[in-house]
Amino acid sequence: MTSLWFRTNDKLEENFNSLKKDDPIRKGIVRAIRDLQKNAFSGIQVPKRLIPKEYMHKYEINNLWKYDLPNGWRLLYTVTPENKVEIISAILEWFNHKDYERKMKY
Repeated sequence: MTSLWFRTNDKLEENFNSLKKDDPIRKGIVRAIRDLQKNAFSGIQVPKRLIPKEYMHKYEINNLWKYDLPNGWRLLYTVTPENKVEIISAILEWFNHKDYERKMKY
């Protein structure tokens, strides 16, 4: 079983809820959530050497995954074992391609 939640804080969830229902990014995030609930590893794993140190410290993660959204947007998430039966996919952020490249230092 896989569950999915907004890891950072209520602000990320508020940002999601503020998106209009017909916004392609919102639809993409909803699709991502469905896909990640089925398979936490359905995104593309970011090599460990490219994980921003800010994420490692702030979220205490050791893996990072990217899920492509519409219009060049990216969703970043991490996968952590909650217990022997459940895996948690935690959404960290989403942003446009330019901001993604800046964050990842490409």
